[in-house]
Amino acid sequence: MSQPESPSPKQNRPPNGNGGDPNFNWRGLMLFAIAIAMIGGAYVFNKGGPILGGSQDLPYPKFLELLEGDKIDKEKGIDLVSEPGSPTDFLTGYKRAEEGKPIGEKFKTQINLQFDPYLKWKIEEKGIKVTPKSDSSPWFAALNIFMPLLLFLVILYFFFRQQIRMAGKGAMNFGKSKARMLSRDKNKITFKDVAGVEEAKEEVQEIVEFLSDPKKFQKLGGRIPKGVLMIGPPGTGKTLLARAIAGEADVPFFSISGSDFVEMFVGVGASRVRDMFEQGKKSAPCLIFIDEIDAVGRHRGHGMGGGHDEREQTLNALLVEMDGFDTQEGVIIIAATNRADVLDPALLRPGRFDRQVTVSLPDVKGREEILAVHAKKVKLAEGVDLSIVARGTPGFSGAELANVINEAALIAARRGLKAITNDEFEEARDKVRWGRERRSLAMSDKEKVSTAWHEAGHALVSVLLVHTDPLHKVTIIPRGSALGVTMSLPVGDQYSLGKKEALDRLAMTAAGRIAEELYTHDLSTGAGMDIKQMTRLARKMVCEWGMSEKMGMVEYGKNDDYVFLGSNLGQGREYSEATAQQIDIEVRKLCDDAYARALTLITDNRDKLEIIAKALLEFETLDGKQIKDIIETGGMQFPPPPVASKRPRSEPPPLKREEGTTIAPDLPGLSGAPA
Repeated sequence: MSQPESPSPKQNRPPNGNGGDPNFNWRGLMLFAIAIAMIGGAYVFNKGGPILGGSQDLPYPKFLELLEGDKIDKEKGIDLVSEPGSPTDFLTGYKRAEEGKPIGEKFKTQINLQFDPYLKWKIEEKGIKVTPKSDSSPWFAALNIFMPLLLFLVILYFFFRQQIRMAGKGAMNFGKSKARMLSRDKNKITFKDVAGVEEAKEEVQEIVEFLSDPKKFQKLGGRIPKGVLMIGPPGTGKTLLARAIAGEADVPFFSISGSDFVEMFVGVGASRVRDMFEQGKKSAPCLIFIDEIDAVGRHRGHGMGGGHDEREQTLNALLVEMDGFDTQEGVIIIAATNRADVLDPALLRPGRFDRQVTVSLPDVKGREEILAVHAKKVKLAEGVDLSIVARGTPGFSGAELANVINEAALIAARRGLKAITNDEFEEARDKVRWGRERRSLAMSDKEKVSTAWHEAGHALVSVLLVHTDPLHKVTIIPRGSALGVTMSLPVGDQYSLGKKEALDRLAMTAAGRIAEELYTHDLSTGAGMDIKQMTRLARKMVCEWGMSEKMGMVEYGKNDDYVFLGSNLGQGREYSEATAQQIDIEVRKLCDDAYARALTLITDNRDKLEIIAKALLEFETLDGKQIKDIIETGGMQFPPPPVASKRPRSEPPPLKREEGTTIAPDLPGLSGAPA
């Protein structure tokens, strides 16, 4: 880590005697005052000059009157003064001295440019000598013309001097790297602040040890990797891990984003790459961290443009600098991305990014460690067990877990609590994963009953099937964009999906549509998202996972992750029309079979379905244990507290039933106002 920079001489300069800013530009102010004084003096000298200065303006008729009365001094004569570029001339002279005065008063009379012959003859008749003179030189005439413009430019320059300097500096440094050096005193993050990614920490720990003691690795002939690429989903802590490396290593650390290289001008990105490595070589050994490298390191040749694209030039410069003829040891590149599949293969070969560190989603132990790190900043109530929160948040990233802690603190503050309890963690978890409850949504009674039957169908089939995730909670309170939610949580971390699990998931998804149709005898748009999920899952089973006996273990088509325009331009499908038709048939068959399984389960357990729907209308939210009690015993041992409606509403319509069927009796112990 680099030491803090020593203050510049300008910063050490003591303040002036008046207590002003020591960095104030007194020289500029003095030059500005001198320029104004010189321009003003020249203007005054030009207008009032040595010839015309101090003269009294005398009207022309008055001058003729003085001339006729012999009141003009003949000895001093009259000067005929002309100004270059002026349409008039002047006659200057002196009046006769009055009694008691040694000299007469000086006068100035304006006349036409063409001197009047009669006036000239009259002056000569009086014995007065006329002397032609020029009032100013051409230089003063030019100054008189350009003086207003010059004065405006001088004022403009001093007012915008700083902006002009910054503009010039930006123009000269346009191709300079935007990498920021992170000083140790500003970065307080270390490996202790990074949790849940122990394997990744062990791999990057080698880099810190090599920078601290390179002989430990070099004595056996080992070579530290030139580049480390951290790959993982968003929010798993890749940037945080890079900052922890900077906090642990006592070497200069430069940080830059991939988008900082790309500009609208050609060649700027490549110039910034070269300048970044030049800075790194001057500070070697050092670390350079490039965040979101996929912005500049995408696969070449997968676009409509050719090889002279600005982004590709930047990538070429990066490839050469990392492993070219003019490379030097001591500059280690650390990059982070969540799209490793789009990176150019030349960037991933040994010698460049020759080590790839996968920063995956944390497991249950990692989630507990991450929660413990973020929980240090909040106040927890007694009895709060973070391991329970960790088990209830499978698939959450580090950023989502931090958000759970923050949301729980906000919820506790809104409720006026002094510490965060388990209820706030439960509400925060549901809010982060499924969205916030929208109790103010004005649902009609018909929609609410229909939603209750829909969610009851999901819950019933989820409990009856063997290979589904355990049911966690069912609610008909609108949350996010859904009118109701059936929440299932796996027992542990799940990294793969079996065929039996996929088939049961299809049946559970189709159950909501079946239960809703059983009550309303009609179809609605409420199952639109269920149909979308079923189609996606069934198509993946057929085309990607080889779970169809007729289609076999063959991948049909490419996934949608590789979506560069021009990558497959002009290429058709990799299978025939007959195969495409067969794929559609298999996808339809999987969905139809799942629908038939769910229909059989719901028909055989319709009484339990009605009880669950009625309980949802009564309490709005039921947990998995309560749903299981209803299915096993027809009632609930521990019903939830009744929900008091915050707004007046009418009684829900009675449950419809076909002839020959009966509504299940009321649940034991149920009470309270309908929701």
